[in-house]
Amino acid sequence: METSIKETYSYLLNKYSKTVIGKKEMAHELNISFSTLDLYMSKGMGLPKYKKLGTAKNARVVFNIYDIANYLNSEKIETM
Repeated sequence: METSIKETYSYLLNKYSKTVIGKKEMAHELNISFSTLDLYMSKGMGLPKYKKLGTAKNARVVFNIYDIANYLNSEKIETM
């Protein structure tokens, strides 16, 4: 059964009770480690859009849950 973007968005909104999540929650949703998420971000590899809040190297990064829902529903891999 395919999940729609709207269903995924509702699930994430209910789960986190906020419209943006941090890197720790994003890593959890993708089932990857925090350091792997940092690596993907530094390489510009396939992640949903995110916003860095500040100019410092260690500034907080947030992901909008709508963008996450869209990403999770569009990243489909076809197998033979």
